[in-house]
Amino acid sequence: MKKQLVFVILFIGLCAILARPALAIEAEVAQGKCISFSRESGEVIIEEYDTNFSQQHPYGMPTGKHLNIKLTEKTLVGIPPEPGDILRIAYVEREGVPVALRIMNVSKQDLRKK
Repeated sequence: MKKQLVFVILFIGLCAILARPALAIEAEVAQGKCISFSRESGEVIIEEYDTNFSQQHPYGMPTGKHLNIKLTEKTLVGIPPEPGDILRIAYVEREGVPVALRIMNVSKQDLRKK
């Protein structure tokens, strides 16, 4: 009887471990120059950058596209962004609207700077 109980507990634990990745949130990531950021209006606007990194453009090249992302009270924000800062934003689409999960101010947290 004890062996069966141990096996049942181990099986339930294994199922929980294997199911965890299925519960993960699939987030998109955008990077670009901050055009505006307002906690009060609950919105951040960036000019998106592509992934063509170079010495002249270490964060990528501007694409000319603007992306409006909604903020919530749960949005995690590192160093508060200002217009002109480079931001990396993890977001999810909710009802067709991008909603920020996390915002990182890359230009003020860049470890490559000396």
